[in-house]
Amino acid sequence: MINQAPTSLLSLTVAPARVLRGSQALALSGEAIAYLGYRPLVVGGDRTLASLAPRLETLLEQQQLTYSFESYSPDCSEASLASLKVAASNHQADLIIGIGGGKALDTAKLLAHQCHLPVITIPTSAATCAAWTALSNIYSDHGAFLYDVGLNHCPNLLVLDYSIIQTAPQRTLVAGIGDALAKWYEASVSSGADSSTLLIAAVQQARVLRDILLQKSAEALQEPGSEVWQEVVDATILLAGVIGGLGGAQCRTVAAHAVHNGLTHLPAAHNALHGEKVAYGILVQLRLEEMLQGNQLAAAARQQLRSFYTEIGLPQTLDDLGLGNITLAELKQAAEVACREGSDIHRLPFKVMPEQLMAAMVSTTTPVERNHSQLGLATAVSEVRE
Repeated sequence: MINQAPTSLLSLTVAPARVLRGSQALALSGEAIAYLGYRPLVVGGDRTLASLAPRLETLLEQQQLTYSFESYSPDCSEASLASLKVAASNHQADLIIGIGGGKALDTAKLLAHQCHLPVITIPTSAATCAAWTALSNIYSDHGAFLYDVGLNHCPNLLVLDYSIIQTAPQRTLVAGIGDALAKWYEASVSSGADSSTLLIAAVQQARVLRDILLQKSAEALQEPGSEVWQEVVDATILLAGVIGGLGGAQCRTVAAHAVHNGLTHLPAAHNALHGEKVAYGILVQLRLEEMLQGNQLAAAARQQLRSFYTEIGLPQTLDDLGLGNITLAELKQAAEVACREGSDIHRLPFKVMPEQLMAAMVSTTTPVERNHSQLGLATAVSEVRE
């Protein structure tokens, strides 16, 4: 008998069980929804539910389902989830349907996870890949990122209706492009020396995703609803989700998302979308690689991205995020949150201190291109580091 070394168990949540995708996908999804439950609880934001409730009511009534609508409020927070669990119990829900942006879908997914129910996601924008993933981010009631929760499975059904996505502000797709771009810049770093087949496949898919976005985003934004627009929407929701699922924890977030998480603790940053903060965080991550490793490839990548950001309207500086007037103390607070124990920033192959992160955050562009408030903050940071 040959003794074999024990093998570790690999558990991946790669994709939703089913995806319905098309220009009228929601109207054609009735049977697929009814297959999963008879008493759905529909979770979304106030505005989303107000605008789409009539369409959903018609759809659910055609399938003779007993439904109830509940708004998540004020965020994807522990308080919201506690309230929704009561609502799900009172309705005797056997299915959760999430409709809206990333936070609404994260809330619905985690609620379903906690209630041991199937979940359907219906994204109303292409701002994130939340409709696809087996992951939910938890925030405070005031919108500050707290932690994330890995779920047992991806959604049971994803309904990607281009006609709904097209009604969202173009800014949301731009933000989604920024969020999806991070897959390459973070996965290529966090994967490290791991040469497993699945991880290599995930990282290479992240490279393909980056190339699609760099090549097609500008055209897609000029032609909403077109074939190239649909390709970019698919890339930000579907392909980005596949990469995170296939690569697992080793192929996810690094400094770009850590910067986002830190910024959410500043009330002034709440007007910026998730993907906008992440896109800025990519530049910060590349700046860190340049500063602390002398990585000239990172410097070149940062310059390439800055040209792309200018073309499609992604933020490059704190000023662009509406944070040009934050204080040194606020910047330090964001940096300390981003660098706290357990943060994704520690997936970088080098150690980062809050003062170093602060320096990178105020130097994503050259001094000549910063305004007076940014220059003042950069000077203050320099004094702190010294």
